Amino acid sequence: MGSIRQELLSGIKSESQFKRLRNRLSAFPNLKLVTKDYEFAADLCNRCMAKGVQASHTDFLIAAAAINRDFAVFSADRDFSNIAKIIPVNIFKPQ
Repeated sequence: MGSIRQELLSGIKSESQFKRLRNRLSAFPNLKLVTKDYEFAADLCNRCMAKGVQASHTDFLIAAAAINRDFAVFSADRDFSNIAKIIPVNIFKPQ
C-alpha cells in the first residue's frame, strides 16, 4: 500500500537514510486497497473520534487494511496504541 510506504518515508531528515529505507522497502509490493478499506477506515475514524481518539486519516487507512487482512501493524507510533484502545487492531511494537 503506497500510503504505508509514504508514512514510513515521511519525516526522514537525512537524504541518505531516506534512500536506504526506500531501497529496502522496494522489496515489498504495494498492497492493493479496495473500497471496503476506505469505508472501514472512515468508520474506524468516526468510532475513535467519538471516544476522543484522533489520528491521521492515513493511520486509520493502515489500521483498516491491516484488520481486513488479519495483519499486524508494526509501529512505535503512539497514535496506533491509542487507536488499539478503541478498535481491535493488532499492534506489533519494535523492541
